[in-house]
Parts: sequence; C-alpha cells; structure tokens
Amino acid sequence: MSSHAGVSKKALWAGRVVSALPVLALTASGVMKLMKLPAVVEGFAHFGFPEKLIVPIGVLELACAVVYLVPQTAVLGAILLTAYLGGATVTHVRAGEPWFGPVVLGVLAWLGLLLRDARLRPLLPLRRPDHR
Repeated sequence: MSSHAGVSKKALWAGRVVSALPVLALTASGVMKLMKLPAVVEGFAHFGFPEKLIVPIGVLELACAVVYLVPQTAVLGAILLTAYLGGATVTHVRAGEPWFGPVVLGVLAWLGLLLRDARLRPLLPLRRPDHR
C-alpha cells in the first residue's frame, strides 16, 4: 500500500511544502558545518562544544534530513530529526537563548509527514467524536 493512498492531492502537496522547510533549514545548517564557517565555529565555542565535533554533527544533521526525505524511511527520519532537534533545543535552553526554532522545525517535520502519509493519522491522540 502506498503511503499516499487516502491522501488528497492538496494534502500531499501541502505536506511536501511543509516537509521541505525543516529539510532546507537542516541542509543549510549541515552544509555550513561541513564548510566550518567562522560563525559556526564561534557558535560551537559559545555553546561549549569542541571544534572537532562540527563536521561529525554536520554529517549527522544531513544524514537525518536524507533519511527523512526518502519516502520509505520518512518515519524513521522524522524520529531522528526529532531527536537531533531535541538536542538543539536543550542546547539553547541551557544557554538561556531562544529555543523556539528547533521546536518549530520538529513540529513542521511531523506535520508535513502527517499530511503526506494517511497511515500515521490514526496514531494521533486526537479523536473525532463518534457520530452515532
């Protein structure tokens, strides 16, 4: 059964657009880490992370985005993105800085996936009232 079965064209395209937002953000961030841009090096120092972790974390970030992009592994990718973004959120909270960005990206990743894949909808804790 296709993950798109039972999904309207509008929902599918909305899901693709919403899913693209965290993917683009994580891809840009991951590439900047691989390039070891000065702002990234400064950011890592600011948060207390050693410079030697910049490239491995960039690779991890890109890998999570790729796993999320592949339809067959998108659910695993959303789980991995949630874990990665949870770490980013804690890093910002610990530093006393705004933490909404990673949370919003995580919500968008799951919202996009829910719009694209009807099989996930019954797993939501939201229930429609029974109309008997």
